[in-house]
Amino acid sequence: MNPISEQDRVFLGKAIELSRRGMQGGLGGPFGCVIVKDGKIVGEGYNQVTSTNDPTAHAEVIAIRDACKNLQTWQLSGCDVYTSCEPCPMCLGAIYWARPQRVVFANTRQHAADIEFDDAFIYNEIGALLHERKIPFTHFPHPDAEKVF
Repeated sequence: MNPISEQDRVFLGKAIELSRRGMQGGLGGPFGCVIVKDGKIVGEGYNQVTSTNDPTAHAEVIAIRDACKNLQTWQLSGCDVYTSCEPCPMCLGAIYWARPQRVVFANTRQHAADIEFDDAFIYNEIGALLHERKIPFTHFPHPDAEKVF
C-alpha cells in the first residue's frame, strides 16, 4: 500500500465534499472525484446519473472529461485521481484509457454494494464468454467495418 500524504488527504476530502454536494443537491449518487496535476485541481465531477438521465455521468467520467478539456489533452499523464469510492468497472476503464499516474479512493466497492450500488454483476459479466452473458452479444463480421480499420 502506498503512503498517503497530507496533500492526498486534502484532495480526497475535496472529492468527498463533491460527493456530498451532488447527493444533497439531488443530482445523483454519493460519488465525487477530483483530478490533480502539479498540486492543483484540473478537473472535478460528481455523480449526475439521475439528474441528466445519463448512465455514464459518473463522477470519475465527468472529472476526466473536465480535466482533459482544461488541460487540452486526451491523456492525464502526471495526474492523480482522487475519488470518494473505488471506481466501478466503467470508471476503471475510463481511468485506464486516460492514463493517470495513480488513483486514491476512500470507500471500497463493498461499501458501495452495502448501499445498493453493487457492481459485482458487471465485474462477472466482463469475464464471461459471449454466450454466457446476461445481455446477448452477437458477433457479425462485416467487410465494410474491416475496411474502416
